This record gives sequence, C-alpha cells and structure tokens, in this order.
Amino acid sequence: MVMLTSQKNYTIDIEKGKRVVRLELDAISHLLNRIDNSFAETIEIIFNCKGRTIITGAGKSGLIARKIVATFNSTGTPALFLHPSDAAHGDLGMVCKDDVVICISKSGTTSELLQLIPLIKKINVPVISMVGNINSPIAQSSNVVLDISVNEEACSLDLAPTSSTTVTLVLGDAIAITLLEKRNFSKEDFAKFHPGGDLGKRLLLKIEDLMIKPPKLPVVHRTTSLKDSILEMTTKRLGATCVVNDDETLCGIITDGDLRRMLQRQIPIENIVAEQLMTKNPKTLQPSTLAISAIEEMETYNITQMVIINDEKKPVGIIHLHDLVKTGLTTETSL
Repeated sequence: MVMLTSQKNYTIDIEKGKRVVRLELDAISHLLNRIDNSFAETIEIIFNCKGRTIITGAGKSGLIARKIVATFNSTGTPALFLHPSDAAHGDLGMVCKDDVVICISKSGTTSELLQLIPLIKKINVPVISMVGNINSPIAQSSNVVLDISVNEEACSLDLAPTSSTTVTLVLGDAIAITLLEKRNFSKEDFAKFHPGGDLGKRLLLKIEDLMIKPPKLPVVHRTTSLKDSILEMTTKRLGATCVVNDDETLCGIITDGDLRRMLQRQIPIENIVAEQLMTKNPKTLQPSTLAISAIEEMETYNITQMVIINDEKKPVGIIHLHDLVKTGLTTETSL
C-alpha cells in the first residue's frame, strides 16, 4: 500500500514544481530578444553550407547537442555530434572543409572546446558558438556568437544546468525550424526520414502497396449469373466482387451485404445477373491514394472495402478496411 503524504507536503512540492517552470519560462522569454542579426547570420551560414553541421559540447551541453543534431537531421539539415575529447584522438577527421561547427558551452571556457577551436579553424571551417558568456574565450574565437545566458538556473542551488539547457534546446529548435521553412521542407520530406513510424505510414504508405491485385482480384461481367458471381466472391475470399462493362470499365460492386439484402426480399434468384444486384457507381480510389485517406473515406461512408481503378476507370485492385487496420494506421494517428 502506498502511503500518502499530507496535503501540506503536496502543496510544498507543487509550489516547488511551479517555481522551476516559472524560472525556465522566464529564461525562454528573455531568449526572444536575442533572436537578432546573429541568429539570422547563423541561419545563412548553415543554409549555404555544402557539408554538414557539426555540433559539439561537453557534459550536459553535449547531451543537448545530441538532441539538436537529431532535430537537425530529421528536418533536413545534415548534422553530426562530435565529442570534444574524442576530437583530439582522431574524430576531428569527421570535420571537412565544407562543414560548419557549432560549439555549445554555458561558461564559454570549456577547456576541451578551447583546444578544439584552433584545430577547426585550421580547416577553415566557420565556428558558431552558443555560450552563456558572450565575452568568454570561446565566444571571442567564434565567427558568430549566440547568447544562451540565463539569470539563474531552476536548480535551487543555482548549479545544475536546467534553465540554461532549456534555453539552448529551444534556440536549437528555433534554428532547425527556421532552416526547415527556408528550405520549404514538406511533410513528405519529413516522412522520408521517419519511414518506420506512424508519420511515415501516414505520408508514404499508398493503396497500391496494400490492395488485392489480379489474379486475386474478383471481377465479373455485368451479365454474369448470380451463382457464378457468388462463386467468384467465394473463390477470391474477399466478400465482394467488381462488376465490369464490356470494355472492362467498372460499373458496380457486389458485396456480402448485397447478397443478404437480396435474400431478405425473398425474390426468385435463378435468373438474376450481376447488374441487377450490384451497387452502381461505388466509391473508388486511385492506386496513388494514401492509405490514411482510404481509411478516412471508409469511415465517412461507413463501408469496409473500396475498388481501386486506373485512369481508364478499369478496376486494378480492392482494398479492405481490415488490411488498412493491420498497418497500425488510424485517423487518430498524430502527425
């Protein structure tokens, strides 16, 4: 059994949590005034960079650098993380003359970075620094300086990097998204870097990748007998069949539901042909339609399968709702 603390202790903890959020919000609000010419110059340097953006930092700054690298890569800016200590032992070789380097340091005096910057400059690579002291040695050695200083850390001891790392992360996001928009980076571009996730499925998975195709596609002529139509549906095991004209263009669809409704009417079935039973002008899709769009269509019209037609209006496939659901896609999947 979990013992609950007193309401008084809850109140104290809640207030402490709110204090941290207020301090970090205050730090971010001050960052707004620093989105200036230095920020714009940073964007231009990275945008025009023919190589990659190498981001480096030690300790907590290094962890934030890794996150910014991940954001850059997923939004169209090729980036790599370089540990400053490893750089002195061979990893500096990853920095090429067409690259740009971003150094992150709260103090602006990180010894590993101070040793690294002269080596980077020998390669004639521009250095952008994100520092908490714009008069620091690292800032003075940089081509462009971005101010990530904060009035105080959210840590009650004013020691643990909290507000400062938040500000750095937000600034990194601002750079990444500004570059994304400057490049006209689209949802489809984003999905290409996330092919295995829900976003990739939503933006890349098409009906033609999932639909049932010939010879498994059930098709009957509009004059086909009811018996043979049922046999086609049963053989192909889809619970439906396309109905076509003489020129093989789609004119209708017969589903299990159509058969049940016919039986309920208790009419003679011996002389019934497909066109008398079919649903005329059924909802259709193109092979290039996104799978998520097919789900939305089926939910809108409360149907479980749709015929896929080509530009000549000939059936080339059928997609069933079950096949779409198996992919893990739903209309509630977040972008």
